[in-house]
This record gives sequence, C-alpha cells and structure tokens, in this order.
Amino acid sequence: MKTDEELVTAALEGSTPAFAELVQRYQQRLLRFLLTRCATRADAEDALQDTFLNAYRYLASYRPQWRFSTWLYRIAMRNAARKRGGETLPYTDCPDESADPLAACMRDSERDNAWQAAGRLLTPEAQSALWLRYVEDLPIREVARALGRSQAWTKVTLMRSRRRLQSALADAAAPGESKAYG
Repeated sequence: MKTDEELVTAALEGSTPAFAELVQRYQQRLLRFLLTRCATRADAEDALQDTFLNAYRYLASYRPQWRFSTWLYRIAMRNAARKRGGETLPYTDCPDESADPLAACMRDSERDNAWQAAGRLLTPEAQSALWLRYVEDLPIREVARALGRSQAWTKVTLMRSRRRLQSALADAAAPGESKAYG
C-alpha cells in the first residue's frame, strides 16, 4: 500500500487513480468531522466536495514534512467555516453488529451526548481541537498545525475543553445534586 506522500507525488505527476485513492482514504473520516462542523448534512457534503476540489487544485502547495491528513483537515475546516450556520450535528456511526446491541446503543448515546455538549459549550475551534485529537488521533503538534495555533494553545484548549465537558456531562448525569466548585 502506498503512503499518502507517494500518492500525492503520483497525483502531481497526473495520476487520477492516485488522487482517487486519497479521496477514498479520507472521505468518510472527513465527512464525520464535517458533520460536527456544519448545520446540515447537505452543507457537510458540500464542504467535503469543496475540500477535495481545493485539495486537488492546491496539491502542489502540500509540504511532506506535515501529515497529509493535517493539511486536508485544515482545508476542511476552512470550507466548514464557510458553510457554518445553526447547530452542529452529532457524530454518528453504525454500531458493530457483532457487539451487544444494548451496549452499542448506550455507547452511541453517550458519545452523541458528548459531541452535542461540545457543540453547545465549546467554540468551533475548541471542538475541532477535541475532534482532531481524540477521534482522528492526531498528535498535539498536528492538531496545532491544522488549527494554525501553537502547541501550548492547543494543550491548554484541550485541557479546558475536557474539563468543561466533563463538568457538563457530570451535571447532566446527576441533575438533582448540586456541585461545589472551588
């Protein structure tokens, strides 16, 4: 299997199948990301298409010292910002059919609640940082690069965002209890 960088090189040399393979590798991940950033599925799909069109158009500007995925997410974030308006959609995925259906539903519900809370409580940039770090598993350095921020800003934002979400989800889980902060 070719690396992203090898596929980019081949695409720059005119190989349409090489670019098509890059699209195939990233389209589902990018769509899930964009669904959390756009108001509607149609907007997310439009932003996805714009992302790949812009990636193709500006492929020569990609620098291999960074992950291709980081460069692609940066383009996707810009396209989502153009499409943004209204509430974000929660991350959705098909549960593993071999798993216990009840457990899968509970996991899906908890995950959806977390991303819905993130959409309500966090800035779009903080939500993107969380997504890139914990769903896409990008290292801090790559998250910072994708967001155009420093690594220090990224670490602080991730820590504050996790704390804010943890507090909000704990409050939601125990509505009758009062919490003392201090």
